[in-house]
Amino acid sequence: MSDPHSGSTAVAGAAAGSEEPSSAATSVIDPDADGGATSLGGSRSRLERIRARAQARERARAAAREAHAHIRAGGVRRRRTPEELKNVVERGQALLHGTSLPGGPDTQREASAEAVIAWAVREFGPWLAVASSMQDTVLAHLVSKQLPWVDVLFGDTGYHFAETIGTRDAAELSLDVNIVDVRPGQTVAEQDATHGPRLYERDPEKCCALRKVAPMRQALRSYEAWATGLRRGETSSRRNAPLITWDEKNQVVKVNPLAGWTDDQVDEYADAHGLVVNPLLGDGYPSIGCAPCTQRVEVGADKRSGRWAGRDKVECGLHG
Repeated sequence: MSDPHSGSTAVAGAAAGSEEPSSAATSVIDPDADGGATSLGGSRSRLERIRARAQARERARAAAREAHAHIRAGGVRRRRTPEELKNVVERGQALLHGTSLPGGPDTQREASAEAVIAWAVREFGPWLAVASSMQDTVLAHLVSKQLPWVDVLFGDTGYHFAETIGTRDAAELSLDVNIVDVRPGQTVAEQDATHGPRLYERDPEKCCALRKVAPMRQALRSYEAWATGLRRGETSSRRNAPLITWDEKNQVVKVNPLAGWTDDQVDEYADAHGLVVNPLLGDGYPSIGCAPCTQRVEVGADKRSGRWAGRDKVECGLHG
């Protein structure tokens, strides 16, 4: 990102409902400024309006959460079978073009990220979830513009950087999304008691399976499709990532709206919309996972080389 810290600041203001909190805070600190008691009263009034807006947002989020849960519980229709969903994938590929051609995607014929999301929202509605590692909030923002209060699944492994948790909290405050914390069956302490301490050092595959893959697979059973931020330019293993595919492991449709986006496109979108990004992106961490398994990356090195450094492992297992 060109300046991830400025992006976070912009969202902090938006989350509060504009830049009013700054002026309010100034007046409270200095009651004699701009009219003393009159200014203090005005500041209190502004703070009340900010509080009212925050409460209204939370009511809207709660109402949408209840409505979406009712739909997925069968209140409108049942969850479609795997065969039915595979047919949906085929129709989507034919409609959006270039997503399953021999030799890999035909990027010249692909639909835009917005068009892919529009298709997914029309096809799935609240049966669609967004998965986010909270490296940035670009995909969550894109989807929420077309499906307000969409469920955003955050894999809370118990090992995240403080900055990642902060990004998660800022996203909840600033975006029209419903953050769903997807947690493992055991706390870190319970896992240590069962499997021994620092499982991530001794058997990272098992640690990822227990704390990331299994919990997300369980969570996805409530949906028909998930949207991910997978991009072809991230690693060689992702270079042929399609826009739409059938996720056999999780038995859901997998939608990758940003598959064809470059790093610059992600940065430009985040900057243009004042979106929060994880501050670690500007501190030598171009790919962010759990704190014990993520290191800074040297300039020019593969950006995922800081994940599970010194091992052949390059994926946690969620994407293959």
